[in-house]
Amino acid sequence: MNFSAIIAIFAAVILILASHKADGASMVSLLQPSAVMIVLGGTFCAAIVNFKPSILMNALRSSVDVFLDKQPSHMKVIDEIIYLSHQARVKGLFALNSLVDNIQDPFLKRGIQLSIDFNNPQMIYDILKAEISYDEEEELINSRVFEALGGYAPTFGIVGAVFGLIQIMGYIQQPDILAQGIAVAFVSTLYGVGFANLLFLPVAGKLKMNTREKILLKEVVLQGIVSIQMEESPMVIEEKLLAYLKYHNGHHSIEHKKTTGIYGVR
Repeated sequence: MNFSAIIAIFAAVILILASHKADGASMVSLLQPSAVMIVLGGTFCAAIVNFKPSILMNALRSSVDVFLDKQPSHMKVIDEIIYLSHQARVKGLFALNSLVDNIQDPFLKRGIQLSIDFNNPQMIYDILKAEISYDEEEELINSRVFEALGGYAPTFGIVGAVFGLIQIMGYIQQPDILAQGIAVAFVSTLYGVGFANLLFLPVAGKLKMNTREKILLKEVVLQGIVSIQMEESPMVIEEKLLAYLKYHNGHHSIEHKKTTGIYGVR
């Protein structure tokens, strides 16, 4: 569970409400169902025009991962690759056929199966590289949906404010009612900007980061599979994969803890 994201959103809402209350304003003035309908209704209808409903629903489902924080374990997958490379080195590549069903990472499992079926590193590289590019594009669509939502919401917030102002123009001769009506009208703008910058755009950014992590792991797996096909030493493969991770993570230090994994002690 990504508690930091959940706490951050709740903290932002509480700070906004607290500052509003501190100024002596009524909390009831922020509760405008019509504004919510205009902002969220208009935003999602515009998104349906831009994206297929299936894409929109898939993006909404993927947003759950932002708060669950499901991230792949790079070290665990690397340990699997090193173990498989050791077995291939000692017993031959076809010996991995008995271990394929135990591989938990789907991309690694597919790559090892291809390695067993086709003894052609370049062909396997081309196939898996194409799959990585396709998967990356599919993953990025989800973040683009939320970026679009973040762009539509403020606009519909302004639409709601304009509607509110049009309605109160009939009270132009009554300053007290007019001032109160203007305040209520601009609640729509608050909703639009708030949903965009507190929810939609941060979710889009987090989905992009998640995609980066997933694609990075697949690149590491691809490098490991090709190295196994080329019969490289398990030690060389390990150093190569760890260096790959360090490079793509901004040269941060990465500690590789030896694990037993699903195969037992290496």
